[in-house]
Amino acid sequence: MKVVVTGATGFVGQVIVKQLLAAGDEVIVLTRNVAKAAISLGSTCRYYQWDDMESLPPAEALEGADGVINLMGESISKRWDENQKKKIYNSRISGTRKIVEAFEKLNHKPKVFVSTSAIGIYGNRGAEELNESSNVADDFLAKVCKDWENEANKARNHGARVAIIRVGIVIGKNGGALAQMLPIFKLGGGGPLGSGKQYMSWIHIEDLASMYIEALKNNEIKGVLNGTSPYPVTNAEFTKVLGKVLRRPAFLPAPSFAIKIAFGEMSQILLEGQKVLPVKFKEAKFRFRVPTLEMAIKESL
Repeated sequence: MKVVVTGATGFVGQVIVKQLLAAGDEVIVLTRNVAKAAISLGSTCRYYQWDDMESLPPAEALEGADGVINLMGESISKRWDENQKKKIYNSRISGTRKIVEAFEKLNHKPKVFVSTSAIGIYGNRGAEELNESSNVADDFLAKVCKDWENEANKARNHGARVAIIRVGIVIGKNGGALAQMLPIFKLGGGGPLGSGKQYMSWIHIEDLASMYIEALKNNEIKGVLNGTSPYPVTNAEFTKVLGKVLRRPAFLPAPSFAIKIAFGEMSQILLEGQKVLPVKFKEAKFRFRVPTLEMAIKESL
C-alpha cells in the first residue's frame, strides 16, 4: 500500500513506519522538518513539508495514496495553561480538518483514513468496564477527543473508510509512560500515585502500531476502537510490577495534593483512570504479541 503518515517522527509513529516498511509498503511522511524526519526514519520514505495548521497539506503528498494514518498532536504531558490547552486542541482538530479538506482536491482519494483519539474521552470512571459503546465525558480532554473524532469522521464524505483508535497508556522503549517513571523507580522512590486505585489501561507500543496497520488494511474495521491491552491494571498494580521487574522498592506513594500542586489541571491524567477493554479488536481476532504488563515492561527495558 501507499500510505501517508502524519506524526511519523513521534514515539508511536516511528514504530508504525518501521512496521509498514517491513511489510513492503510505500510510506509518505508529512512533517514540519524534513531533514530531522529523514534522520529519524531513513531514506526509504518520501517526505513532504507541512508546518502550517492553517493551510492544506501538499496535494502531491496525498494524491494516489491508498490510506492515511493520522497521529499528529501536541503533547499533553506539559502543564496545562491556557496557551498549552490551545496548542493541544488546535494541533489535533485543525490539523485533522486540513488533511480531510485536502481530499476534496484530489483526483484519486485515499480509501481509508485511520486517525487517533484517546481513552481520556471516557473520563474518570473508577472500576467500570468500558467498551467502544460506553458514554463519554465532558471535561477538557473529552472535548478535545470528541472534536478530533468528529473531524476525522468527515473523511467519510469523501468516500473513505474511517477507523479511529482511542489510545491508552503506551509502554515502549525510550519514551511514553516508562521514560517518565524509570528515573524515580531506579532511585528507589517509586510508588502509587494518589490512592493507587485508578485504572491504567495500557498497551505495548508494538501492539499499538500493529493495531493501526490492522485498521488500515482490514476492510471490515471501521468506527472507534480502543487501543488498549485486554488486561488493564490499577496504578498500584502497575507500580508493583514495575518495581518487581526493576528489583526496586515501589511503596512510596505520591500524595494527590502534591501531584495537583505540581501538575495543575494536567494531574487528572495521573490521578484519574479508566478500565478500558479492546472489545472491537478482540472481535476482529487481533493477536496481541505482548498481552501482559510484566511482558510489556520487560520487553521495553
